Amino acid sequence: MFTGIIQHIGTVTALEERPWGRRLLVDAKGWAHAPRPGDSIAINGCCLTIAVDSGQGRLPFDVITETLNRTTLGDLAAGDGVNLEHALRADAMMDGHLVQGHIDGIGRIRAIQSDEADHRLRIAAPAELMEYITPKGSISINGVSLTVAGVHPAEATFEVALIPTTLDLTNLDALCVDDRVNLESDIVARTVVHWVRHYAVR
Repeated sequence: MFTGIIQHIGTVTALEERPWGRRLLVDAKGWAHAPRPGDSIAINGCCLTIAVDSGQGRLPFDVITETLNRTTLGDLAAGDGVNLEHALRADAMMDGHLVQGHIDGIGRIRAIQSDEADHRLRIAAPAELMEYITPKGSISINGVSLTVAGVHPAEATFEVALIPTTLDLTNLDALCVDDRVNLESDIVARTVVHWVRHYAVR
């Protein structure tokens, strides 16, 4: 379990092809959390396990083909910045919202509004995710906990407004129109919709 509060921006140093997928190496030097082999880390919102300790701040992750196909991790290249968050401790402060690290789908940036008063992203989401995305609700984009600023069901798009701190401490400031992003909808919204659809008395 995660919170969507990014702790560090790592840099992809290599992606090595393997029979089962890829070995992803991330430079995390300077990260105060000092993760260890076996720890769960969210990489752009996708929960992965540190495979072995390669030393010198490089974190290795084994990414299977299923994960590469269902997330944007297959789009990564050496030099890309990735959002990093360590799994939540049971006694830690909950600053964002409940994030599982299980990507629901891939969104695409449709428009970016950036000026002194407002930095806003409009994102196209898979149609099956739109019923979980509600105004003022929570959503995770590339692992970042955000509040939904607007929803446009007919277009299957939604908007988020980003504060300067979010732009400074995550990789969302590097996004361009047509880029793909990992989306995880709010587990509370998913649970309510599922229960109403399958179990509510009608």
